Amino acid sequence: MTTIERESLQIPVIAVGKGWVAVDKPAGITVHNQPGRDLCALVSALIEKEPEIQRQMDKDPDFGINPVHRLDKETSGVILLAGDPKTFRFFSKQFETRQVKKRYVAVLHGRLENPKGDDSWGTWHWPLAKSAGGRRHPQGAGRRLPSETRFRILRRSPRYTLVEMEPLTGRKHQIRRHAKISGHPVVGDERYGSTRSVNYLRRHLAFDRLALHARSLTLHLQMEKDPETLETLEIPQAMQALFENNL
Repeated sequence: MTTIERESLQIPVIAVGKGWVAVDKPAGITVHNQPGRDLCALVSALIEKEPEIQRQMDKDPDFGINPVHRLDKETSGVILLAGDPKTFRFFSKQFETRQVKKRYVAVLHGRLENPKGDDSWGTWHWPLAKSAGGRRHPQGAGRRLPSETRFRILRRSPRYTLVEMEPLTGRKHQIRRHAKISGHPVVGDERYGSTRSVNYLRRHLAFDRLALHARSLTLHLQMEKDPETLETLEIPQAMQALFENNL
């Protein structure tokens, strides 16, 4: 697997196609808006050094590298980047029309209860405003819009629950806000979680990230009839270690 490196930072390349590349973004790095230091800049530098990726992508030098969708700075995981306007529009339309299935993995505080009924998946339906809000008012100010997040429990420990999630709507910080409203905020969440908990994890367990990882995207690729899944190989080691060491 090709890996982008910047000092101790490693960014695995998940897949490359004509006009696009998917990478596994680490937590703590912004996708864009930090020229020379953001994800787009790092990927652009890699492409210039890797003729094989350049040939596969067939990148438009006047367009550069642009993100097709959003991923918060604090969140790690798969993100799709386009290298020409046509490819950008092809993928953007799928995101805009909610055709893309997004799966996340998160470590939540406490022991989240199983969904009611026979289905292993439950759904949070709390409406959310467009504004992000904070720990005191996670639903946000202003008119609240219908919002849905599906979830299923993967594993539990005495302190945490490992959960897979699928946002069905696209509100800002939707997973983090729904988790907070449920009473089980995402571990390490400085905005919606407990400041005391965040500080404790940082000082005593050296855990200094948001425990939310974008695991996969399922969407149509060019010239493919059926949807394909772009998936990270594993959840980040820091999240695994936190959960495993607190069984």
